[in-house]
Amino acid sequence: MSVLVFADSTDGKFKKTAFEVVSYGKKVAEQLGSNLVVLTINASDASQLYTYGAEKVLNITNDNLTTFNAKGYALAIKQAAEATDANVVIVDSSTDGLYVGPLVAVALEAGYASNVVAAPSSTAPFTVKRKAFSNKAFANTTISTENKVIGVAKNSFGIHENPVSGTSENFEAHISDADLGVKSEKIDKVTGKVTIADADIVVSAGRGLKGPENWGMIEELADVLGAATACSKPVSDLGWRPHSEHVGQTGKPVASNLYIAIGISGAIQHLAGINASKVKVVINTDPEAPFFKAADYGVVGDAFEVVPKLIEKLKAFKAS
Repeated sequence: MSVLVFADSTDGKFKKTAFEVVSYGKKVAEQLGSNLVVLTINASDASQLYTYGAEKVLNITNDNLTTFNAKGYALAIKQAAEATDANVVIVDSSTDGLYVGPLVAVALEAGYASNVVAAPSSTAPFTVKRKAFSNKAFANTTISTENKVIGVAKNSFGIHENPVSGTSENFEAHISDADLGVKSEKIDKVTGKVTIADADIVVSAGRGLKGPENWGMIEELADVLGAATACSKPVSDLGWRPHSEHVGQTGKPVASNLYIAIGISGAIQHLAGINASKVKVVINTDPEAPFFKAADYGVVGDAFEVVPKLIEKLKAFKAS
């Protein structure tokens, strides 16, 4: 028996979540006394994973999987799990991971737990701690099936170096066009910007900015911090910012190390989607804004006065 981890990548480069799930997989393998096997798809340098405990890496190079396809990825993971006799499969709980995980579970007749935040508290029975109720609580979930699929929540277990002398080999996945169900014809990507999914820092703004013409200071602050930009739902609905920047329960979930909310009141749906962020800072003129109750730090003030001063101080600090 072995533990199989799927390490996701984009354009051949591993995402930070890949290093986190490999770190998690190493811990689970140690608890079970099993070997750790890591699966990659069209990744360029699998040797990076040895740093985090990947003893054996299987590399799939397949033109059908150049673009993310949930059915295709799930089938590849299933085939790798069967080939390595893996009874525990670990993926991330990103948007893509939440598509893939259930499909892998069905294919392997496995129990599935998503949004897991810690290593198993017990392996007999196999029990994991996971987020529940829009990150407001935790649930200890027991997986009783022989095969198990775990989805690790971003920025929860952490990235831990555990260097090993790993080996790497090619793995041939048998996937045809018919297996994909849907095939992407074209993908338009924003280049040169930090994505919300990969960002350690997210700078988000709401209707308090009064219009799209005032977003320059948000982008400047994000640039100084090396952060991603985001917005509240009303802002994207008004067309001030693209829907791809909408974060919250009905938008993209955020689990960054630092989340800065500017001119956002803090509707319950917004808070539910960003609650997993480790440190939350809010800047708002209204001291009664709901966001202040959820924030770690708050500034009561006009964003048009506070943000430029913050940018100035950050630039001076970086220059010193």
